[in-house]
Amino acid sequence: MSEEHKAVRALTELLQVEQEKLIAADIEAIAALTEPKAKAALHMAELAAKRHKLLAAAGFEANETGMQTWLGSPAASATANTSWHELIALAEAGKELNRVNGTLINKQMVRNQNVLNILQHGNVQGNNVYGPDGQTASKGMSRHIVAR
Repeated sequence: MSEEHKAVRALTELLQVEQEKLIAADIEAIAALTEPKAKAALHMAELAAKRHKLLAAAGFEANETGMQTWLGSPAASATANTSWHELIALAEAGKELNRVNGTLINKQMVRNQNVLNILQHGNVQGNNVYGPDGQTASKGMSRHIVAR
């Protein structure tokens, strides 16, 4: 489990850096984090698979339920139990960082889309007001062609 702790910490640190770069809108730095994050996630998955295999070899289910069962058995030490709970807490912190980063990415995408709408159409989509005739009218610029 100590290797899993290291792997989760490494990914969590990458997610923290990603969050800082998202706030700073440092696109190049964010892009540079993609590969290390993928490698860290893969390493975590490999370690979890190894743990599951060891659980199965010891006669427990090869999943988190099996881990809980093993932790309740005489074979598990108090240290293993504490280490497991710390690992779960670290993983939860990483999950929350990932959720917040996703929110930051979505907000930036909305901003970018609004800027594109302004550049392409002269208004922000959905930013309509009612005209004198009671129909919705865009507040943005519009061009009228007059034919003679």
